[in-house]
Amino acid sequence: MCKMGLSMQIYLRHAFDQVSAAMYNLRFHRSIMGSDMYAVIKTGGKQYRVEAGEKIRIEQILADIGSELVIDQVLMVADGDNVSMGQPLVDGATVKATVLGQGRHDKVRIFKMRRRKHYQKHQGHRQNYTEIQITAFLHKGKTYHGT
Repeated sequence: MCKMGLSMQIYLRHAFDQVSAAMYNLRFHRSIMGSDMYAVIKTGGKQYRVEAGEKIRIEQILADIGSELVIDQVLMVADGDNVSMGQPLVDGATVKATVLGQGRHDKVRIFKMRRRKHYQKHQGHRQNYTEIQITAFLHKGKTYHGT
């Protein structure tokens, strides 16, 4: 049994309910009110679900601020009920983006310790990123721009 007080348990339960409700609302909003067209792209070894007009932070790409990027590694494109899945990439699909800036994420602190052995190790790491804004999708001769 947990040794925290009843008020703390109620507070944590309430906070958990708020977070889960917010996550549900976000998923519901994206599925119902979101854009009709979205894509899943791969860059920097990671996959991102993107819509036109959306700003995302990806792994660092050496590009000037304001320059145009063309991402050709598109894994999936959805346009309403029409879904095109690649094996592994969708043929002829590209995503255009504009570089907004370069930066570094918050510091991740690493602390290692062996108890009773007088061993402690402190490390820190800040990952570089490139912030981009998705401007357009091109798929099957159709171009979709954000609002």
